[in-house]
Amino acid sequence: MFDFKNASNKERKKEYKRIANEIGDDQFFTKKELKYLPEILMENEQVLAFSSGVMDGNTWLITLTNERVIFLDKGILYGLKQTTIDLEKINAISGSTGLVFGKIIINDGYTERQIKNVWKKTVRLFTNKVQEAIEAKKSKRGASQAVNEESGYEKLEKLASLRDKGIISEEEFVIEKKKILELS
Repeated sequence: MFDFKNASNKERKKEYKRIANEIGDDQFFTKKELKYLPEILMENEQVLAFSSGVMDGNTWLITLTNERVIFLDKGILYGLKQTTIDLEKINAISGSTGLVFGKIIINDGYTERQIKNVWKKTVRLFTNKVQEAIEAKKSKRGASQAVNEESGYEKLEKLASLRDKGIISEEEFVIEKKKILELS
């Protein structure tokens, strides 16, 4: 796991180059944004892919992490524009390509973001990686819910064990049993 927040500039550049080669982006128009990216990443957040394109008349870096999609525009004169979409909130992602450029559309149910003039070769790879990250996030969340959720039977079994060991009284057992049965 690469630590973007604590890596040196040289290490980050090497990792950005690896990701750029994998996805097909040239990093040419987004060097300022890539330099700023580690400052807004959360602890243990991993950059999975990035691309660039035009949105709202400006060139934006779109970055996929294991948690969200980040849009960054570091302007020459006006500072930084930034917006994010958590992976759980993405309803749809699609792409289309022309001769040289393509378009990526990300919909979160509230807003549709269209990123145009994306390098053709990155459109399919980026959209596929977003889909994979969404699925990974869902399966991770589902697995942790399954671990955290006990069936009513398992809860009753533990409760009976506590009663049998004398840790709780028969009266406490009956009260807690009633609560478990009502929730099941």
